[in-house]
Amino acid sequence: MLSWALATVIGAVLLTSVVSSVVSVGAHAITPVVGAAAQAAGPAASPLSSYDVDSLFRSDRPDAGANPQRVEAEAARILASGLTAGDVSPADRLYLAQQVATQTGLSQADAQKRVDDVIAREKATAAKAKQAADAARKATSELAIFTALAMLIGAFISSASAAYGGSLRDQY
Repeated sequence: MLSWALATVIGAVLLTSVVSSVVSVGAHAITPVVGAAAQAAGPAASPLSSYDVDSLFRSDRPDAGANPQRVEAEAARILASGLTAGDVSPADRLYLAQQVATQTGLSQADAQKRVDDVIAREKATAAKAKQAADAARKATSELAIFTALAMLIGAFISSASAAYGGSLRDQY
């Protein structure tokens, strides 16, 4: 029973270290996406409600003298809302490209390419986070199966050893 208990403790320690390392990798991968969404949301509103309010006040004529922090926060909310839904809509992409062109002085085509590149990077980051979460789930399930198997083997060996030891005791 002592060897079985020791094997159980060692298995639990290994499980904890593997799961914590995989979860840590997943957390590092998803931090930029969550950070952008939290920054975009502000303290009192969700990203979607802020996004909806922003869409009410959009103009076809972007203001070159607009507050850069406001423009960046609005862009973050647009990206967070779009990526939460799966993809940024074409209208939002066009609006973001207009804002980038106005704020940076780039041509509309270069601004559109920059917006598309950022969206592609954010999608890749989200995909990596999903892969890390899937890897953590898979590693956890495999470790749970191996731990259960080790516990069953340990219990069988403990029972067989006890029976053998009891027969030796009775014999002497």
